[in-house]
Amino acid sequence: MNPHRSGLAQDTSPPIASGARKVLMAESDSHIREEPVCTAWQRMLEVVLGVFLLVGVGLLIRYYPSARPIEVRKNELQQQVQQLSRQVEQLQQEQAMPAMVLHRYRDSICYVFGIYQVGFAGRAPELRARISGTGFVVSDGLLATNRHVAQPWYEDPESALLIRKGATPRLEKLMAFFPGLSMPVNITPAVLSAQGDLAVLRIEDLPAVHQLRPLPLAADIPTPGELVAVVGYPMGVLGMVAKSPPAIYDRLAYRRDDQGAASELAALSLIRPSSTFGHLGDVVGDKLIYDAPTAHGGSGGPVFNSEGEVIGVNAAYIDGFSGGTLGVSVRALKPLIVTARLAAVKAAAVSQQNKSPLADTSVSAGH
Repeated sequence: MNPHRSGLAQDTSPPIASGARKVLMAESDSHIREEPVCTAWQRMLEVVLGVFLLVGVGLLIRYYPSARPIEVRKNELQQQVQQLSRQVEQLQQEQAMPAMVLHRYRDSICYVFGIYQVGFAGRAPELRARISGTGFVVSDGLLATNRHVAQPWYEDPESALLIRKGATPRLEKLMAFFPGLSMPVNITPAVLSAQGDLAVLRIEDLPAVHQLRPLPLAADIPTPGELVAVVGYPMGVLGMVAKSPPAIYDRLAYRRDDQGAASELAALSLIRPSSTFGHLGDVVGDKLIYDAPTAHGGSGGPVFNSEGEVIGVNAAYIDGFSGGTLGVSVRALKPLIVTARLAAVKAAAVSQQNKSPLADTSVSAGH
């Protein structure tokens, strides 16, 4: 089948004789023979150059497309190496993060111990219990923790039942044991959150307290999937005794006096928090969900991100579910810190007014 047949008009001109075709070729040959030698040589050079040009173009078409992808692949490989290097560096940073925060901020994370009671006036307490928790320094003289640590009857069903009947709750004592201090310090609630399980406490005014480094609070909202570390005192005194040397363990393991045991651990520089790590599972409002394990006594501890910044306050865990540890975001904590600072400034101003020169004169005159 001839693909050029369709759509063409039939050629009706007489056929060209073979003798005529020879004549034409003969005329061309005779014309070439009549050209000068230089003209023939020039044309031969043009033909040779044309051949070389065609060969060069062919080689360029053949090899240039493959050379360009090699350069592209080289750049892509370099980018992949750089990306892998960043990922390895990030993994090394994440793996070192729990040890880093524990080493850097250990002395500012305290064990909280307290005793509270709920009862009616003129009668023995209906309920008297101990409380163990964790707190951490967020500003000079201020401590952050959970509300259920600072106010132990908060969300406690047994206490709530008595309070509805007219009973009054009261803190007998609340104290903090810091790793770098050989004696406990008294703490008092300064601001309690009305909407979440957060509280800011005022630390007893001592020179050593002002040397404690506040923990850095994250400015950004955390991203699910990132590494987190939780530092605190899970299992309270029992957990610290379990880590103590054998002689100390044998002496304190079965003691029921948590305050006495904690005081002895403090005198021996054995108040030491523990660190666990996991991954942030989800962020819902001001609630953080992560799988770093904890236990009672760990409430109120800081939750760190991979940068060593506090993103939340450890609050609770779902029993029987390893991925169900709950915390409260520092976004809800920051306003409480501001309020506590303002209250401290006002208290200092009132105290300064009470120490007026007139008051000092009257006291001297009385003596």
